[in-house]
Amino acid sequence: MELKVIMESLRQDAQNLASYLIEVRRDIHRNPELGFQEVRTASLVARTLTDLGMEVSTGIARTGVVALLDSGKPGPTILVRFDMDALPIQEQNSHEYVSQIPGVMHACGHDAHVAIGLGVAKLLAAYRENLRGRVKFMFQPAEEGLGGAKQMIREGVLEQPRPDYALAMHVWNEKPVGWVGVKPGALMAGADSFRILIEGKGGHGAIPHQTADPIYAMAQIITAIQSIVSRNVSPLETAVVSVGSVKAGDAHNIIPQTGEILGTIRTYSEPVRDLVLNRLQVLVEGIAQALGCRATIKINDVTPAVVNDEMVAKIVQNAVARMMPEMVNDTSCQTMASEDMAYVLREIPGCYFFVGSANSDKGLSFPHHHPRFDIDEEVLWRSVAVMSAAVMELAWSK
Repeated sequence: MELKVIMESLRQDAQNLASYLIEVRRDIHRNPELGFQEVRTASLVARTLTDLGMEVSTGIARTGVVALLDSGKPGPTILVRFDMDALPIQEQNSHEYVSQIPGVMHACGHDAHVAIGLGVAKLLAAYRENLRGRVKFMFQPAEEGLGGAKQMIREGVLEQPRPDYALAMHVWNEKPVGWVGVKPGALMAGADSFRILIEGKGGHGAIPHQTADPIYAMAQIITAIQSIVSRNVSPLETAVVSVGSVKAGDAHNIIPQTGEILGTIRTYSEPVRDLVLNRLQVLVEGIAQALGCRATIKINDVTPAVVNDEMVAKIVQNAVARMMPEMVNDTSCQTMASEDMAYVLREIPGCYFFVGSANSDKGLSFPHHHPRFDIDEEVLWRSVAVMSAAVMELAWSK
């Protein structure tokens, strides 16, 4: 059968899965689980993949699931990854599938990702005879800053067999349903978090000359580090330095002994990252010392940048055009958000892409990580179609 004919059939069968995808997504949304606690979700995934006749491994990085679909024919091994964890947010929606777990919510769309992943598994299993090579399914725990991808890699997800290509996607509420973003090169920023502890000399607020005020030092530091992007990073490059938390003191008339600043750094390249970190160190330590305080800086490397392989991204773009020609295919999208799929893409050539999931007419346009986040579920079957098409294009490309 020609690939064109296969794609036409895949699209229709993906659309036929719409009701199933909605049912699965809503079930997971009602029962969200935080990172490394996705026991119920992982059980559903493993059971479904086993029923499809795949070779399934569980307990990878505690709650991760890996499965292999082998076509029995020569061809590449293609890894497809879907994340499973929810966020510590109290949901403020009122729909019938609202979270039943207090303080926990799928506010980023990972419930949709699990449903999409299972839809892709069902579809490709049904088209096993038309596949070439193998498809390796990676259902990952703890994407939300907890290192799930890194731990799954340490436990061998990229071995036996080692993938030739890797694919992942994210429903994207910054764009409407009908939009897809597939960009070669840097797509999402690398992320570092920082903690700055300022130690001064506390005392009475009415006698400040006898103190070394950590709050004043923190104020100067917060202002100064904003110069890193505006005055040290080239205007042709991109970086973000943001302070998210400032803590010091307990009373109105006491200058405290210490203070703490927490923040994030986002960059696309290692040279820019090195520049930002160096300038942060110099400014923080210099200002603290000048004001009679001592600074301790701790940097946490959260994730590198998500960088798509040029060739794989072009193949995914072709798959979108062939499968869903009516979709707006944005080849220049970028975001300073981060994703730990970056660790996979550092080792395996691949492509991470976005599929628009918002619908302002239905009130479904709240951003990711918002307590009223929700998606237009039309995105589910469309994502299954696009991901399945990308796998098929890659399988036939070699």
